[in-house]
Amino acid sequence: MNLENIKRVDPEVAQQIELELQRQQETIELIASENCTSLAVMEACGSVLTNKYAEGKPHKRYYNGCEYIDVIEEIAQKRACKLFNMEHANVQPHSGAQANMAVFMATMKPGDRVLSMDLSNGGHLSHGSPVNFSGLYFDVKSYGINDYGEIDYDNVLQLAKEHRPKLIICGASNYSKIIDFKKFREIADEVGALLLADIAHIAGLVAAGVHPSPSEYCDFVTTTTHKSLRGPRGGIIMCKEQYANAIDKAVFPGLQGGPLEHIIAGKAVALLEASKPEFKEYAQQIVKNAKALAQGLIDEGMDIVGGMTENHLMTLDLRKTGKTGKDMANVLEKVGITANKNTVPNDPQSPFVTSGIRLGTPAVTTRGFKQDDMIEVAKIIASAIFSSDNEIGLNNLRQRSLKLCNKYPLYS
Repeated sequence: MNLENIKRVDPEVAQQIELELQRQQETIELIASENCTSLAVMEACGSVLTNKYAEGKPHKRYYNGCEYIDVIEEIAQKRACKLFNMEHANVQPHSGAQANMAVFMATMKPGDRVLSMDLSNGGHLSHGSPVNFSGLYFDVKSYGINDYGEIDYDNVLQLAKEHRPKLIICGASNYSKIIDFKKFREIADEVGALLLADIAHIAGLVAAGVHPSPSEYCDFVTTTTHKSLRGPRGGIIMCKEQYANAIDKAVFPGLQGGPLEHIIAGKAVALLEASKPEFKEYAQQIVKNAKALAQGLIDEGMDIVGGMTENHLMTLDLRKTGKTGKDMANVLEKVGITANKNTVPNDPQSPFVTSGIRLGTPAVTTRGFKQDDMIEVAKIIASAIFSSDNEIGLNNLRQRSLKLCNKYPLYS
């Protein structure tokens, strides 16, 4: 990667960028919400578009000089609508949380009721956590998962009838099963609720047809662009045409000022990449790799919440090992594997400690890992957890993970 200008102007920052590149090169990235963008996406994000202020919508800007910016943003909108089969797209949200915030603002007033997945069961902070805007300003009721790690749709219906929410949210940050969007639509219709699908984690799988699409059933669809979709860090809101004006006004001037047009260009490039046949193969491989990793961990005596995964992620349940997610995520980092601590259902530990570790395969699949590689990764993970106090053993495991990284160089 060319950092010559940064090295000349700011060698201190340039050094840290180089070190981060080295870390990524030498690390097996299993954080389910991370990926590795293409060089084309990065070039768009580092382009002269960062210079332009463009408050407002295409052709309705508050600043002059937006004729080329307008074209790029419209390209991103059209590609999002086509890829996800939606009627309207707003590509300006800076993040998935802000995309969700815009839906809340466009459809509800403070105090209105929401039904969403509980954070500790796999939901997301912006779906109603009491420390987030969504839980602070709205009356949030939660559903969870059953002993099989699955959403109990009968229970969701029962809760919807009891609480009569204005908005129901389906979608999660840590759910390893296929989401039945049709069933959620039936539940929403039963109680007269609007339906939002947050597909931030599974957007790439949905785009490739590897996971069912919410487009036929949901009033709103939000996503990030940097997870399985493999784009820059940002968000998108898609909706039925009847809600387009309300969503656009909620984004600007409701929540944001000038959009990040260089990031929107990166989104446009990523959306084009996601429409290609090779992306479909990539998404299929993500799921194959996740299944291989899950089975490999089970074969090594580990517990997986809900058993076998159906998408890109899984959660290791460490309760029987007596280890915590916080400690074991640190141990995995020592052997060159990056993952994050995560709660398990009915977790006896606090959210700051946890009894689980979330694992995902989008980033390693981008690098080229296949099923056999994931089995080796599973063996490294299990060995690290079961021998976490053996420094010599951990050093040997680090060499094994480094061998895999060298086999699949990043940005070579």
